[in-house]
Amino acid sequence: MFRASAMIRNFVVVAILAVTPVAAHQAAAQSNGVTLDQAVAALRGISTLRADFIQTDRNGQRVKGALTLKRPGRIRFQYEKSVNMLIVGDGKSLTLIDYDVKQVQRWPIKRSPLGALLDPKRDMARYGKLKPTNSPDIASVEVRDSRHPEYGTITLVFVRDPSAPGGLELVSWVALDSQNKRTTIRLTNHRYGVPVSNSSFRWRDPRPRVRR
Repeated sequence: MFRASAMIRNFVVVAILAVTPVAAHQAAAQSNGVTLDQAVAALRGISTLRADFIQTDRNGQRVKGALTLKRPGRIRFQYEKSVNMLIVGDGKSLTLIDYDVKQVQRWPIKRSPLGALLDPKRDMARYGKLKPTNSPDIASVEVRDSRHPEYGTITLVFVRDPSAPGGLELVSWVALDSQNKRTTIRLTNHRYGVPVSNSSFRWRDPRPRVRR
């Protein structure tokens, strides 16, 4: 049995620090026929999404959970019962709640790669470039700032799927920090356009109340 908190915290920190805006002159560049604009349109075409995910670190340790997304700005990573933690995004910040140690931490989301997923006004063409793949049905978008390698890299992977918004389905992303700590998120069982209440993004604060 391993302590999942360090693994999950690394995922959050890497996702937050992985990129700041870069000039991308490759908005119209193609990778196996898929343009960066098409990938952006696929993300923007999502109104709500529920999916299962598996999070894997560089040592191969895995945790599972359920992802809930509601645009604009809301996301929830609900981990399996053995991991007493939760990550919730409100469009401005990501909040990590650790119920075992009764701790709450927040990170700004404005400059994170997840901003490209959550903010409809963000143009991913400014933050990344297409990478070659071995299949015409797969598109890979690398997001990084070459001027600041300490921010790390995140790569979003899309697969052609006519049933997905924009004909492209986001199936995974890989975050790599400057110490080569890799975290992978893989999505399955995508359900688009399902009813999602705003209450899905509420969370219980485990911190003891201070009486005055």
